[in-house]
Amino acid sequence: QVQLVESGGGLVQPGGSLRLSCAASGSDFSDATMGWYRQAPGNLREYVAIITNSGSTHYDNAVKGRFSVSRDNAKNTVYLQMNSLKPEDTAVYYCNAVKWGATYWGQGTQVTVSS
Repeated sequence: QVQLVESGGGLVQPGGSLRLSCAASGSDFSDATMGWYRQAPGNLREYVAIITNSGSTHYDNAVKGRFSVSRDNAKNTVYLQMNSLKPEDTAVYYCNAVKWGATYWGQGTQVTVSS
């Protein structure tokens, strides 16, 4: 059974940093495109960043220059380093994997940016 489990969310002050992790199990995801999405209350889920199986990265303009996505295939894990956090980054962050036409989602981890 494929599972994606996010961790690392929490409460942080504006300007602070957090590092999210997404551990995949049940399959080898080294050939998958992995991504991060987020959903704020009352909003649709939106794209944040992706990393392909070759290591290419792409970011939404709202986070470009502040967030960094990376992966460790040996650990079947993808990370999202978030710096210079803003209140508008507050959301539930979801890990996503696309492999062989199938899409998988984690359960989400809450990130709250507030003073």
